Amino acid sequence: MSEVIKLVIADDHALMREGLKQIFSLDDGIDVVGEAGDGSQVLERLRLGGLDLLLLDISMPGISGEDLINRIHSQYPDLPILVLSMFNEPQIARRVLNCGALGYITKDKNPDALLAAIRCVAKGSRYIDHDLAQEIVFAEYQNGSRALHETLTTRERQILLMLAHGETINAIADGLSISNKTVSTYKSRMMEKMHFTSNADIVKYAISHHLVQ
Repeated sequence: MSEVIKLVIADDHALMREGLKQIFSLDDGIDVVGEAGDGSQVLERLRLGGLDLLLLDISMPGISGEDLINRIHSQYPDLPILVLSMFNEPQIARRVLNCGALGYITKDKNPDALLAAIRCVAKGSRYIDHDLAQEIVFAEYQNGSRALHETLTTRERQILLMLAHGETINAIADGLSISNKTVSTYKSRMMEKMHFTSNADIVKYAISHHLVQ
């Protein structure tokens, strides 16, 4: 790794990317060498090389989440990946770390915590927020009583929430930039894992577990 950390920002929100670039521009030890707004752009940028770390959001259009991390890790096993996510749930953090990400930090942390996480992961060390790490350890002892939705992948969970909000397969496909067939496949897997038989089951579960208002 070079003395200056060359990183690529992958997030589908342009305002988020711009805000991160503003933060990093104040740090002489970090150089943003690229950005991506979806999974395909991430893979295209990685083929160019020249980076020390990938700062990755796990909820993006197209391929994302564990699927994307698995693909990146298989092709670039030495590339440190730091996930920057809106999800503060231990089971999601545990899954992406198991897929090959080196670090996990949530978007509600302050810039100093993010900079510390970047430096840690860029050196090849694991990083996870202390409180979240404690929750992960605690969750290991609670496996028998875990809620069913905690077994879902990030994408399956995303589709569950969108369906619970009343969105159609077509609307979900458009919103996530994936095909109707792919959405239907994820929905089928999710329904099977959750033992749902109808969309009404999805809405009822989401409301009872406070996943939607």
